[in-house]
Amino acid sequence: MLKQIKETADFLKTRIATNPKVGIILGTGLGNLAEQITDSITIPYQEIPNFPISTVEGHSGCLIIGKLGGKDILAMKGRFHYYEGYDMKQVTFPIRVMKLLGIETLFVSNASGGVNPDYEVGDLMVINDHLNMFPENPLRGKNYEDLGPRFPDMHEPYDKSLIDMAFEIAAENGIKLQQGVYAGTQGPTFETPAEYKYYRIIGSDAVGMSTVPEVIVANHMGMKCFGISIITDLGVPGKIVEVSHEEVQIMGNAAQPKMTLIMKELLKRIE
Repeated sequence: MLKQIKETADFLKTRIATNPKVGIILGTGLGNLAEQITDSITIPYQEIPNFPISTVEGHSGCLIIGKLGGKDILAMKGRFHYYEGYDMKQVTFPIRVMKLLGIETLFVSNASGGVNPDYEVGDLMVINDHLNMFPENPLRGKNYEDLGPRFPDMHEPYDKSLIDMAFEIAAENGIKLQQGVYAGTQGPTFETPAEYKYYRIIGSDAVGMSTVPEVIVANHMGMKCFGISIITDLGVPGKIVEVSHEEVQIMGNAAQPKMTLIMKELLKRIE
């Protein structure tokens, strides 16, 4: 695996003229944030050695290198999911490559179902912790000491200083911002009412099908992480209705301007 990671990073170094320190993963319905990136070049995943190919509607599948919030960034427009049939090494492969390219901070975004009764559809939730409900940990198997320790610490998986900064930005701009625990599940089914209840009982505020593996691997390599969810549906008793992937995308798109503002301002303020 390490050989493939280095091979992919070496290929991308020949295509990237800048030195980005921030990586961004654009989740379901959030791909239009890419339109805010300036001075950009786009590399389809198909052209990148060893890269998986995104198969999900709303995940177009390309790397974008450019500027956002005055910073050089590398963005994934389309991520990879366990439910697509990829193993965890494939799901998190791009994060490994980012590290070898010099990425120090990872921004992750997603659409999720809210199980906190105080949440409303369209809310933004900053992730302050997570529950790994996937059947496989991305660090299972041989550990590569060049990348990180065998038993990485996870006491602060999401950087507290970035969380505080996000709330300052939200307050300055009159944006309602929640914060809570994200439960990452394997999917691809949306949750049953009993499952929503279970995830709430064990301590989650929102549920989704991504993000956790990427953040685990990023922490393994010493990267700072900031995560934000758009609440696109509710798993709260009395508020559970039929939901489709298309509706999730629509709600994600509707909340994009607020998330874009927070992301851009965060980029402006980080060192």
